[in-house]
Amino acid sequence: MRIIIEGAGEIGAHLAKMLAAEANDITVIDFDEERLSKLAIAADVATMVGSCSSINALKEAGVEKADLFIGVNPSTQQDVNVVSALLAKKLGCKKVAARIDDEEYLAYDNMPIFTGLGIDTLFYPEQIASNEIVSLIKRTASTETMDFAHGKLRIAVFKLDEDSPLLDMTLADFAEKMSDFRMSFRVVAISRGEHTIIPKITTNFKFNDLVFIFTTSEGIDPLMTFLGKRNIEVSNLMILGASRIGSMVARSMSKYLDSIKVIDLDKQRCLELSEKTDDNVIVVAGDGRNSDFLLEEDIKSYDAFVAVTGNDETNILACVVAKKFGVSRTIAQVENIEYIKLAEDMGVDAIINKKLLTAGRIFKMTLSSKVRFIKYMSGTSAEVLEYVVSPGSKITKGPLMDIDFPENAVVGGLIRDNESMIAVGSTHIVAGDRVVVFALPEAVKEVDKMFR
Repeated sequence: MRIIIEGAGEIGAHLAKMLAAEANDITVIDFDEERLSKLAIAADVATMVGSCSSINALKEAGVEKADLFIGVNPSTQQDVNVVSALLAKKLGCKKVAARIDDEEYLAYDNMPIFTGLGIDTLFYPEQIASNEIVSLIKRTASTETMDFAHGKLRIAVFKLDEDSPLLDMTLADFAEKMSDFRMSFRVVAISRGEHTIIPKITTNFKFNDLVFIFTTSEGIDPLMTFLGKRNIEVSNLMILGASRIGSMVARSMSKYLDSIKVIDLDKQRCLELSEKTDDNVIVVAGDGRNSDFLLEEDIKSYDAFVAVTGNDETNILACVVAKKFGVSRTIAQVENIEYIKLAEDMGVDAIINKKLLTAGRIFKMTLSSKVRFIKYMSGTSAEVLEYVVSPGSKITKGPLMDIDFPENAVVGGLIRDNESMIAVGSTHIVAGDRVVVFALPEAVKEVDKMFR
């Protein structure tokens, strides 16, 4: 696939590396030569210095023959991405996507304006991150969770601590212990250190493993009981950082929680946020890196703590401090991918990374039209994909055990006639099923072929 990326900032560079790894032909345009030089060293991509909304630059990059254009210019004014995407489409590019920073553009009534103009996808990374945090606060038993069909099928991620009953068990032992609920859940992967394992029945669970489990709505309660996990009822929330993400989380969660406190060093930003939020949101100007200050702000009385400043180290350390003060649930925004494992090892409950969250939205555009959803899971390089099965596709040719499904991928479950079920070897997928797959990066293209 021939892809042109406009903008070599953090998100543009990450997308370029990710898409180049999938054997795509990538060209990146940016006005900043230094950014392009760094990217050229890190990824097998072509780079071109040019204005992001220049018709001549787009033509020189070969936009008329491109399959996908992604506008992710990191400049302050994001409107240039919309303009560039519109130009790319008019010049012949098959699909175009644009990064924006205005929630108004994504309003239900406004989206047809942009699709009518020819833009296939608009994405707002900060809003995507905010929505993810809100979802994590509402579901607080695992480090990460994802629902399908309004919760009828779910993938949840559990970290094995030192007193987990799973330690040293094999997958077969676990299945035997949970034999009464065997058809209600399936372990699809284990993230251990730098590696993600598709487990066999003889695989042992170890301390600090991240375990990825598909479960039906009927299976989640007995599963959590066995694992010794419980849902934490969050009634009050402390947010460090009145950033765009912090502001969106505060506004969204104010409808559900008794009280929210937002802390930020910038007094002007605090004033602006206080004017835009409900009465149950308190905004305080102060240094959230100072543990004495956090104690003064009564951090011990809060159920959850979210750190979304622009500094990864601040976010990680603040969550560690909050955990030591007894806060049950901590969530940190960590943009340096190399820090994600460090944050998990230091006890942060959940990690948010805008680049990974956004990548799933974009990568979906490089796959077949049958994929409804794709998401990168933090703590692993793997992806979760949801497909609608077409008549005659390879996935329907027999039971899963007989159709040579890609080795580094697992069908976790499916939804048929509004009912969810866990997939096993004898499961026969049929046309119209919604199927959820857990796949390592090297298997994604092969999985996609199974649904064409």
